[in-house]
Amino acid sequence: MPEIIILIIVLALLFDISNGWNDSANAIATVVSTRVLSPKSAVLLAAGMNILGAFLTTAVAKTIGKDIVDPKAVTEIAVAAALFAGFSWNTAMTRLGLPVSASHALIGGLIGASVAYGGTKIFNISGLMKIFSSLLVSPILGIIFGFFLMKWVLKFFGTLPSGIINKHFGRLQLLSSGFMAFSHGSNDAQKVMGIITLALVSGGVIHSVDVPFWVILICALAMGLGTAVGGWKVIKTMGVHMLKLEPVHGFAAETSATAIILGASQLGLPVSTTHVIATAIMGVGATKRLSAVRWGIAGKIVMAWIFTLPSTALFAWVICKVVYLMI
Repeated sequence: MPEIIILIIVLALLFDISNGWNDSANAIATVVSTRVLSPKSAVLLAAGMNILGAFLTTAVAKTIGKDIVDPKAVTEIAVAAALFAGFSWNTAMTRLGLPVSASHALIGGLIGASVAYGGTKIFNISGLMKIFSSLLVSPILGIIFGFFLMKWVLKFFGTLPSGIINKHFGRLQLLSSGFMAFSHGSNDAQKVMGIITLALVSGGVIHSVDVPFWVILICALAMGLGTAVGGWKVIKTMGVHMLKLEPVHGFAAETSATAIILGASQLGLPVSTTHVIATAIMGVGATKRLSAVRWGIAGKIVMAWIFTLPSTALFAWVICKVVYLMI
């Protein structure tokens, strides 16, 4: 296997670890902030379920591998630049305590590096439109699903004492948190599988975008490792600073997000699990009153989302251009 392919695999696994590090909050922020689970137990649950979720399907991996750029028209250097840009962005934002979309970071990096190498003609326009549509629609669905599921829960259980509600929904939140982590693995771990497969096709190591089992295995383990590290600053931002959560709210947010993410994974659509769970939390919070959501914190999160794709695209473009000038 060529050295550049080995480098890409290493960078891809580092990206996966940084993804899990930032996104551990997606599965456990609510269950930790509501004190249903201890932080240590929560990250272990999330890591295990992330690994299991990665084996659910490779539909998203195939979408990433062939629907952004033509695998045979892009170089391994461009793929490596995209991964390095995405990894750097994920790491920086996690250190700042900001949840970001690893999907946007990866796709932005691949777009920027591809433009630096071959221009826009190597893009799969229809595939990109499908991907951008799913990335745009899924957060909107997160708000809607979170709001209406919470309304439904309140309609049937809202007259009960809050202690009884939280006792029972605390138990249910163990399930919703586990399934949220499972759905995260089913979508986010797939993206790096797709990038590695893209590089293997580009380098002539394999001849189709069917994901090899060993790629699935190492990506699943890397995602689980990153999740187990736990991005504690991000967890506090999602589970404490943005909205004061109780178990019933955590259950509603996680269940709503899980339904959206698992549906997208089955359809082969990459979505931002971060965007979906964050907007589901916003939707749940809005059922109390709009002021229950700390919109100043939410605004910072949204700004990080907006800048992710163009920032990683520009960074990857610069890296690619510099490397090609050097060689």
